[in-house]
This record gives sequence, structure tokens and C-alpha cells, in this order.
Amino acid sequence: MYFESTLTLPAAVAASGGALLGAVIGSFLGVVLLRWPRGEAVAAGRSHCDRCAAPLGPGELVPVLSYCIQRGRCRRCGGRITPAHLAMELGAAAIGAISCGLFVDAPLLAASAALLGWTLLLLAALDLTAFWLPDRLTLPLGLGGLGAAALGLGPGLVTALAGAAAGYLALAGVALAYRWLRGREGLGGGDPKLFAAIGAWLGWEWLPLVLLGACALGLGAVAVLRLAGRRIDVAKHLPLGAMLAAAAWPLWLAGHA
Repeated sequence: MYFESTLTLPAAVAASGGALLGAVIGSFLGVVLLRWPRGEAVAAGRSHCDRCAAPLGPGELVPVLSYCIQRGRCRRCGGRITPAHLAMELGAAAIGAISCGLFVDAPLLAASAALLGWTLLLLAALDLTAFWLPDRLTLPLGLGGLGAAALGLGPGLVTALAGAAAGYLALAGVALAYRWLRGREGLGGGDPKLFAAIGAWLGWEWLPLVLLGACALGLGAVAVLRLAGRRIDVAKHLPLGAMLAAAAWPLWLAGHA
């Protein structure tokens, strides 16, 4: 059962508000993406240029616009601002717009969609850039899925629990079998936990489609790398977690829309 609002905004207005909120969230996610893998404190200290460490003023912190106006360069030293900031802001803005516009009549469902999308966006970015899926994100994500199911915003608590168990056991079993057959690691320790969290949000029935979508994205990535002249061999690592995250959110939307 979804909790519907008695005050319905036009879908375009709701989507615009979601995009603005998402851009702000994305600005923070960009900071987390760059600082966290380096072991730096995420919330401590003012935002600063990554090259000259000069503190950024309010006019330099406007999501998307500041990057475009400054043409991706620091106003003081001229150093290049990593495009990851812009990518996270745009990605989070799109997630906010889609969530609020699609579920304009169900604010709790819109909030669930946005929170799931933003968390998966950060996890995908961390996996792409650092091959890292931290427990401090995957475990709360799984608990969030169970909480959403308990509130009637998911597939049902029993189905969510079954999805979490099936997701973890499926990839943990694959990792164990690969290690036994090949004598080396084939999956990171965070992949089964992320798949478990996805199972908690979608339910066990959707997991084969999520895995199929992730495999399709992986094949597409290999094709793009080959076309770009990049050599692909058995030692090449592809971020499975990023592909799982990219496949899971559209399927969650499809299941609720």
C-alpha cells in the first residue's frame, strides 16, 4: 500500500523540485566520492580546490552552474576541477527529477525512490573509481530495503528477506566457486552484500533480471573498450557492483510505476 498525498503538485513542478534537491545532494556525493577513498573526513572543513586547496566561496558552490560558468577550472589557480563533481550532480538531479515526477501522488514512495537511487549512484561511482563497495553503505541500504518493505513501500517483508538472503548467497556462492576453480579472487567482498541489499528492495523474483541487466551492461562495456582499442583479458576487472546498481534502480522503478 502506498501513502498518497492529499495535496498533489503538477508533475513538472515536482520533477523540478526533485532535480534541484538532487543537484544539491549530488554536490555532497561528489565530495564523498573524492574524499572517502583517500581516507579524508567527508564533512570536516570547508570545500576547497583539489589543486591549490583554496576555500571555495558561495558563488563557487552552486551545483552544475558553478562548474559550467568556470568552465571546469578553479578561478584562482586555473586547475582542472574533476568532472566527477559535475557527473554526480547531474546524475543525482536526474534521479531526483524522475523520482518526484513519477511518484508525484505518493511522496513516501518518491522519497524511497530518490534515496535508493542516490545511494546506488554513490556505490556505482565508488566501484567505478576505486573498486570499493563499503559496508557503511551496503548494509544500511539493505536495512533500508527491509524498512521500506515493512512500511508497505516494497515487495513485502517476507519477500524482501528472501531477496536479501538469495542475493547474498547467489554471489557469495559464485565467488567461492570461482576461487576454488581458478585459485584467485573473482568477485569483491562487497558484491554479495550489494546484491543482498538490492534483493531487499526488489524481492527475490527480480534478482535474475537485475543480474541479466548487469551482464548486458558488462558486455556493452567490453564492446566499448574493444572499439576504443583497449585490450581485454582474463585479468581485466570490471566493476560488477556498478553494473548491478545501474540495472537495479530502473527495475525498481518499473516494478512500482
